Amino acid sequence: MPSTPLLGRGTALTPPNRFSPTRVETREFTQCPPAGHDPSEAAPPTRTSFRRDASRTILTSNASPDLSFRYSLNPYRGCEHGCVYCYARPSHETLGWNAGLDFETRISVKEEAPELLRKALFSPRWEPQTVALSGNTDCYQPVERRLGLTRRCLEVFAEFRNPVSVITKSALVTRDSDVLRRLARHRAARVQISLTTLDNDVARRLDPRAASPKRRLEAITELRRAGIPTTVILAPIIPGLTDEEIPRILEAAADAGALGADWTLLRLPAPVDELFIEWLQRNFPERSKRVLHRIEDSRGSIGKLSDSKFGRRMRGQGEYARQLAGLFSMSARRYRLDKPLRPLSAGAFRRPRRSGEQMLLL
Repeated sequence: MPSTPLLGRGTALTPPNRFSPTRVETREFTQCPPAGHDPSEAAPPTRTSFRRDASRTILTSNASPDLSFRYSLNPYRGCEHGCVYCYARPSHETLGWNAGLDFETRISVKEEAPELLRKALFSPRWEPQTVALSGNTDCYQPVERRLGLTRRCLEVFAEFRNPVSVITKSALVTRDSDVLRRLARHRAARVQISLTTLDNDVARRLDPRAASPKRRLEAITELRRAGIPTTVILAPIIPGLTDEEIPRILEAAADAGALGADWTLLRLPAPVDELFIEWLQRNFPERSKRVLHRIEDSRGSIGKLSDSKFGRRMRGQGEYARQLAGLFSMSARRYRLDKPLRPLSAGAFRRPRRSGEQMLLL
């Protein structure tokens, strides 16, 4: 049964943490609705709390053949954008919280991220290579406007001229065009803007605190004018809900100045599947069965909404998945977004002189 929605949140559900035998529910309310929302639509929003993350390292490695990068950096754990489909939600369970409302209202902040990054890049063990910002949660979520951790990390990347690839659904990335442009001069910066739909109503329900589709397209234009290579990624494509928009999204991205395009299929690991089904039944009850059947079709199996297998988890399998891939490929060719971009380069990498080092030499 669909729950009562919370204003400005992707979900009101608090599924039990699969790794903890104890379940604690706390809920705080504020009477200040986020801008652009009608207070009559839902209950008042919960406050977002921010807690210091005491991590002593900042670069995370992966060995996934599905990803184009080995290392990623995430200044924040949890994400206030509140995208109900976010594959990163289960990571919040490792912090003792839940993948539902906790994920978007309890944000862990890595205050020492820039200093930890500088330490990592100074290490003689570091082999210069592209780092992804972010591999898990959005590095330009709302609190970044106040804390500026992502900008400070970009300044460290620019100091070392280490290549960085940014992926975000926030127009706030344009604030840092100056730093990204410095990196781009050395072929060491690229931005991917994530777009799921061009429909404002669907976007508001899917990504309640992210930038509007129009603002994301404007961000592509602003970044390209600043000389920063920028592409679009349709992430995720939701079968039966947003898949028919593929040609229109790619056309709009090309018109905005995007240099290339990519896509991923909706991924619903537990308990994101539970959250998405409830969201779908609450927001699109007349389409929910069709959407769920299409998701199953794209996974090549009846009754299966997700697949964690490398090689299949990003693109799916079966006839419907092939149709999606074909539609994307044809549309990308039509709007000239199918050309591979030059890879980022670590050729200009340098380790700057440490503070006080010159005095020691003298």
